[in-house]
Amino acid sequence: MYANILMSTDGSEVAGKGVEHGIALAKALNAKATIVTVTEALPIDYGGGFDSGWIPSQDEIDRFDAACRERAGKVLEQARAMAERIGMSVELLHVPNSHPATAIVETARSRRCDLIVMASHGRRGLRKLFLGSQTSEVLVNGNVPVLVVP
Repeated sequence: MYANILMSTDGSEVAGKGVEHGIALAKALNAKATIVTVTEALPIDYGGGFDSGWIPSQDEIDRFDAACRERAGKVLEQARAMAERIGMSVELLHVPNSHPATAIVETARSRRCDLIVMASHGRRGLRKLFLGSQTSEVLVNGNVPVLVVP
């Protein structure tokens, strides 16, 4: 049915439920499993009008990138430990300086995944409208089935 499953995580408890479900599914199907975490780029404010904005120095960018790598390493280590407890071997991937939904869709495409498993925070109404949802964006922009774990 599914031979190559991609799971995404941001390290949150909710995302962990999606990873756990995806790993268990991959094990049951004897499928390849990849877990991805994405870190966004440092926001830069070029300013406009009367606003002077903020452009970080190279040192600030380097420190931000190092902190993102460290955080991603911890998130992926948690996912690896979860996979080990379930008895699965997984591939771990960090995509830096990218928009999460875009990176998830591109990773699924480039790695020829045939299913994406993601958790949803379950936001409804105006909160969902204003806050957006990476899961919703993957559903709209992806080209493979997406299993959403509540």
